[in-house]
Amino acid sequence: MKSITITIFLIFSICSFSFGQDLVYKPLNPAFGGDTFNYQWLLSSAEAQNKLTEEKNSLRGRGSDIDRFTENLNSQLLNQISRTLFSDQFGEDGLSEGTFNFGSLFVEIFPSGEGLVIDILDTSTGDQSQIIIPN
Repeated sequence: MKSITITIFLIFSICSFSFGQDLVYKPLNPAFGGDTFNYQWLLSSAEAQNKLTEEKNSLRGRGSDIDRFTENLNSQLLNQISRTLFSDQFGEDGLSEGTFNFGSLFVEIFPSGEGLVIDILDTSTGDQSQIIIPN
């Protein structure tokens, strides 16, 4: 019994002489105050985990010359058709107040305190868009 009390006494006396240390957080990321030498390691680790890949065909270098020419020609034709439709519907004076239908598109044009408001509604999908042209 005496040996147990001596052992407990020694354990408590040793514990009273031990010292603790403050825990200090040091971030790894250099953007948050970490060591700048961690940058390369963090970058290579992020790139290794990245599952996304770039498209092989970028918008600028896509296809052959004939493909780009065809795409450009289609774009110009569609632009010309839309200009013709616009001038037929709204006249040469431009936008005027009223409601207009273009297939499944319902367009309403009216003035407001903010300027000329153009509401566009696609009746087939229910999508809406509003354009405000300031005074």
